[in-house]
Amino acid sequence: MTLDVSLEEPLSPVPVGPVPGDLAPERRDSLLHALRHGRGLVGVVLVATVVVLGVLGPLVAPYGPTEQIKGANLLGPGAGHWLGTDELNRDILSRTLYGIRVDLVVVFAAVPVGAAAGVFLGLVTSWWTVTDVIAQRAFDLLLAFPALILGILLTAFLGPGVLTVGVVIVALEIPVFGRLVRTSVRTVREMPFVEASQVVGAGPWWVLRRHVLPNSLEPLTVQLAVSMSVAVFIEGAMSFLGLGVRPPHPSLGSLIKDGVRLLHEAPFFAVGPLAVVVALVLGLLLISQSLAEARRA
Repeated sequence: MTLDVSLEEPLSPVPVGPVPGDLAPERRDSLLHALRHGRGLVGVVLVATVVVLGVLGPLVAPYGPTEQIKGANLLGPGAGHWLGTDELNRDILSRTLYGIRVDLVVVFAAVPVGAAAGVFLGLVTSWWTVTDVIAQRAFDLLLAFPALILGILLTAFLGPGVLTVGVVIVALEIPVFGRLVRTSVRTVREMPFVEASQVVGAGPWWVLRRHVLPNSLEPLTVQLAVSMSVAVFIEGAMSFLGLGVRPPHPSLGSLIKDGVRLLHEAPFFAVGPLAVVVALVLGLLLISQSLAEARRA
């Protein structure tokens, strides 16, 4: 028996059909299924509710976030003010709705930016030993600073504000996602289908894009939901310490801080902001848990 091999057509590094190790369509369907049922659905509903309230805040808020209402000093919850008023006669419900927008910017802008930067650095540096060592030492340096210490350090240079909170979160997420992708790179590059791609002429960039990144999508998706929930806590902690949004503009963290300060005079002050934080964090954690379970299934 003879083997007839034709060399008229050049070998192509692009495989025909599904490639072992790539994220199969059924795996993507299982992740989507997890978000449409059970805890995943509850998490999506909670997060979507908070997002809608934040986006529509200016339209549904009965007052402006800094508007002072005559004769409304530290009022309790009632028909005119559902969450009461603060010591400066401002409606807490209105300030809460506007404060949600700050957390949404932090969660849905800063975290993805940090994740994208970490994924890029992890993909680029992990393929070669020298760049991998340099990147890992840089990641160690970032991880050596707790979030609040890094926030205090950056506040000294940038001043308090949303920008500082965003920079802190980006800096903290880069090493997290960078190391997560690095693990995928070191695992996938030893797989037989990667070696086969290299044999037929595939370069490192093609292998990273075609094999490594698809294999990293599932753990990256889970980590993204977890990091978003952590970002809510970081914003709240920094604003609680006066490192976040500057007064008189509201954020959920600064509202909780004011509620704790006025706990004896207005015990219901912080109920609204706390409920929003709980709903947002709980929703993101439920989403991450459902995605993690779908990944293990």
